[in-house]
Amino acid sequence: MPSPSPIPIGELRAIPVLGIRDVFAGDSVAGLVVDALALGGLRFHAGDILVVKHKIVSKAEGRAVKLASVKPSAAARNFARKNAADPRVVELALREARRVVRKRHILITETQHGLVCANSGVDVSNVDGGASAVLLPADPDRSAAQIHRKLKQRTGLHIPVIIADSFGRPWREGLCDVAIGVAGIKPIHDYRGKRDAYGYTMHSTEEAVADELACVAGLVCGKNARVPACIIRGYPYRRGPGSARRMVRPAEKDLFR
Repeated sequence: MPSPSPIPIGELRAIPVLGIRDVFAGDSVAGLVVDALALGGLRFHAGDILVVKHKIVSKAEGRAVKLASVKPSAAARNFARKNAADPRVVELALREARRVVRKRHILITETQHGLVCANSGVDVSNVDGGASAVLLPADPDRSAAQIHRKLKQRTGLHIPVIIADSFGRPWREGLCDVAIGVAGIKPIHDYRGKRDAYGYTMHSTEEAVADELACVAGLVCGKNARVPACIIRGYPYRRGPGSARRMVRPAEKDLFR
């Protein structure tokens, strides 16, 4: 009886990239990662996957905003006053939003990328002590593709790139990392049309591989470990042009929109 081909995973490793210095606008994320690995006596191997936290990508792309330069609107000041929030951060979140999903205790928005998250992904933690906020990359898939190309130039290897951020989840406490930018890897493993071990033909099973790999890296990078990048080694990924936008559920299939 036919069954889906198993993915032959041996030893799956998550290797932190240590020693990446503070990132500034104009820096090459690929160069910083390769240089940090070299300083630690490490290098990329064929088959490796690089997961980078979005914050260093945003900083390198000049997506940090000095909060002193932000003038909050009346709507931002009103929400901030009622919810003990920084009106400047609220203002940035509203500017970055395509639409506001919820405004109760916390601001939940849909970003221009189609991501639904708190404060449009605007973040002030681990930046510069609260003087600045970091926005999401303007186009995370494009950012991932640029890093992917530069890694090829530096190493000669095909290194897939996942840009990750930590999101909350409906009906679940705690944060999990998700892929917001992808290049060089198929982000979803589609089982539709294949048979399970008991002969049943699967009709809707799609595995969010890029999100799962982001979560693996999240365990190593942590929230306060100053480790903004991780190498996943040992996962037999499927090559492809890749796109995190492929993972955003369209409105017509969204039961909660």
